[in-house]
Amino acid sequence: MDKFVITGGKKLSGEVEVSGAKNAAVAIIPATILADGSCRIENIPNISDVTSVIDILYKLGARVKLINKTTLEIDSSNLYAPVVPNELARKMRASSYFLGALLGKYSHAKVAMPGGCDFGVRPIDQHIKGFEALGVNISLEHGMVEASSVQLKGNHIYLDVVSVGATVNIMLAAVMAQGLTIIENSAKEPHIVDLANFLSTMGADIRGAGTDVIKIHGVERLHGCTYSIIPDQIEAGTFMAAAVATGGEVLIKNVIPKHLEIISAKLEEMGAEIEEYDDSLLVRRTKPLIRANVKTMPHPGFPTDMQPQIAVLMSIAEGTSIITEGVWDNRFRYVDELKRMGASIQVDGKIAVVEGVGRLMAAPVKATDLRAGAALIIGGLVAQGTTEIEDIQHIERGYENVEEKFRSLGADIQRINVPDEISYDKAII
Repeated sequence: MDKFVITGGKKLSGEVEVSGAKNAAVAIIPATILADGSCRIENIPNISDVTSVIDILYKLGARVKLINKTTLEIDSSNLYAPVVPNELARKMRASSYFLGALLGKYSHAKVAMPGGCDFGVRPIDQHIKGFEALGVNISLEHGMVEASSVQLKGNHIYLDVVSVGATVNIMLAAVMAQGLTIIENSAKEPHIVDLANFLSTMGADIRGAGTDVIKIHGVERLHGCTYSIIPDQIEAGTFMAAAVATGGEVLIKNVIPKHLEIISAKLEEMGAEIEEYDDSLLVRRTKPLIRANVKTMPHPGFPTDMQPQIAVLMSIAEGTSIITEGVWDNRFRYVDELKRMGASIQVDGKIAVVEGVGRLMAAPVKATDLRAGAALIIGGLVAQGTTEIEDIQHIERGYENVEEKFRSLGADIQRINVPDEISYDKAII
């Protein structure tokens, strides 16, 4: 069992390069199933969620070749069977995207209910609504979702709630469906646009990605292609927040500044100074942090995946800040860990009131999920003393070489291995 050990109090400085977007990669890699031929995918992040997606493809019969550390060549044109078993699907939420991809290619799919971070109930009812509108029959037995259709046909689909997952899955299923599919109230996140661009590069006819109405004209076949994934918006935002929290100065490279506008605006409101370049941002803070209010919303609103990180900044800012969570039901599980470090946060349902305490104190903590783990790293960087973070496997789902990147900025962060405890009934005496 590995954990991070962080000694706080050092200002971050230097340059860091952002990896490819996790949320784009875990949608684009399953989408290679739709191609007749091989796809070369560049700027792939080396994270455990991507490893899990690739493992599923490999077990389905795809040929996967590592070209270099950020580039894969994938040929999914001859899969054994369109079935994703439980032991593979349970590792991540994005395993549900194999439903749409397999349906789009084979008109049949059987995928176990997905896993991933636990933020409360995350139903796939909007996914199923979209599939059924395309003429798919759905059954759920023993934790497996089975979907099949004689012929997928385009339709007009209105999503009752904005759902990234449902938007992705419907797009994947509809690109080779007969006729026109219209998705209303669709998600507008950058990785939705990236997936649409990838599918279009393969020959799909998709219009409107990035707006709340996506129109898809089905085509008979898709071909292989070469494509580079966009930079990770949330990884960039995490380093931005860390630079601001420590009062440092960091040049964050390989970013799309437009994707970060809402994050930049909120950090500037709290006292950061941000200079924007073509594909990089210079982030610094030279004055005290001040309070702010944040409400997370679907894109282009403030991203829910940045909510725990900005809560750390609020904890050491002057005044009282309020966070309203507008996406998930149970995103404040990390609060108890921050409170162990001296943060003053009160949660009532989807609202958290954060009283600035000036500084945090080191404590042993656990990462409760991916972004909570990132927030605890930031907490450790600003805390007085040495913080130990356990359950870092959550962090590795979405951050590539996170400790090396922070060390390159001057952070005192180490990964250490702690032997698992041996129970007395298993010990050899």
